[in-house]
Amino acid sequence: MSEKIATPRKDSPPLNVPPRTLGIGGNQTGLYPIESPGGWQLIGSTPLRLFRPENEVSPSLLQAGDKVKFKSIDIKEYNSLLNGAL
Repeated sequence: MSEKIATPRKDSPPLNVPPRTLGIGGNQTGLYPIESPGGWQLIGSTPLRLFRPENEVSPSLLQAGDKVKFKSIDIKEYNSLLNGAL
């Protein structure tokens, strides 16, 4: 991650960060797969469902070692992905 966008963790973290939220903590980015507490600076969200517990073989969309590239999308594409059209 570029040091240009690194940011410290929040002093007072929220107790409920919504699933699919993207955050920055220090020089790392992370996606919250489920609703949980979190102390990172929240900067966006993904329409993709990251945690799929019904899939017993591979419940996580992402695996350790995967590389993720974030890109900006408009609301139409976001909603289309959110609703499973793509």
